[in-house]
Amino acid sequence: MFFRNFGHLTGAVCVALLLGGCAGHEFENNEVATGAISPDAPLSATASIPPADERPQDQPVALGRQHFAKSDYGLAERYFRQAVEANPKSSEAWVGLAASYDRLRRFELAERAYKQVLALEGRTPAVLNNLGYHHMLRGNLKQARHYLNEALRRDPTNPQIQGNLRLLETWKSGGENAHEPPPEQG
Repeated sequence: MFFRNFGHLTGAVCVALLLGGCAGHEFENNEVATGAISPDAPLSATASIPPADERPQDQPVALGRQHFAKSDYGLAERYFRQAVEANPKSSEAWVGLAASYDRLRRFELAERAYKQVLALEGRTPAVLNNLGYHHMLRGNLKQARHYLNEALRRDPTNPQIQGNLRLLETWKSGGENAHEPPPEQG
């Protein structure tokens, strides 16, 4: 699903694999949001920062997660879009936006959002897993396999990546509901 273990992000907040097919991506809180604290602030200054999702700039991400978890992808997209407009360096917001676009079958927009995630996070197993699922939804099974295999090489014990590879094989071999996109996982 949607992405797990985003490198420098802290505080895992799993959203049922945030986004449907990205089984395994956990949204994580970006503890240093735009304007929250300056890089030169003393360490003690961080103690007064409210928990994630209580700061005003975190609200769109929290609302996006809530709507995504309820399969209300249109509203999830709206809130994640607000979040990336407010903080273009929020990987969590970009991942949510990409996953929402995937679920709305707006694949070109999802692709653009994933490019932003790659620029921010690099080729982490979670990002590669999400890209694999993205391509699976698009019907690009060869490309999906490429991303999922790369993700598995980087994190061989990740159950979400393994599950997406099994799902790809089932779907590719014409298994149950092979004529439809893979089901949501999470």
